[in-house]
Amino acid sequence: MPFIERVASREVYRNPWLIFREDDIRRPDGSPGIYAVVDKPVYALVVPYDGSRFRLVEQFRYPVGARRWEFPQGTAPDLAEAEPAELAARELREETGLSATSFEPLGLLDVAPGMTSQRGWVFLATGISEGRSEREHEEQDMRSAWFSREDVEEMMRSGQIVDSQSLAAYGLFLLHDR
Repeated sequence: MPFIERVASREVYRNPWLIFREDDIRRPDGSPGIYAVVDKPVYALVVPYDGSRFRLVEQFRYPVGARRWEFPQGTAPDLAEAEPAELAARELREETGLSATSFEPLGLLDVAPGMTSQRGWVFLATGISEGRSEREHEEQDMRSAWFSREDVEEMMRSGQIVDSQSLAAYGLFLLHDR
């Protein structure tokens, strides 16, 4: 089956966190077109689980104008080449103050493959110990709390957790937990 071919590419915008580009493409039938793409580095999402509870973070998400509960997750332009498990440990420590003895990969997620190249690794963090968070300046409004499995599932059902990456990560956790 033929694929869409990139004929040319122009960088439209860049900052330390993303690159926005517009590509001239050729479709499988030979017709021309354009495609806008947001390139972002790989991220890590961590499902911190102590055997009965999950640790979530809540923060204001500017693009949607609301506070959101989600699993700790993120990327770092200065760690673009880091191993995903290293990034996961950093995000967990930074956002929650937790450390873990085990980071088991649960799977890989494409964020929004129709518009961005970003992918994320999901890790189950166990062997949890408490510590002090090291949040970035942008995360100063973040809170972190433990929730039972029942509470997390009710938060998902009621729309308190709507972050698609967190919902998908929980699905991977359930598959792993079987």
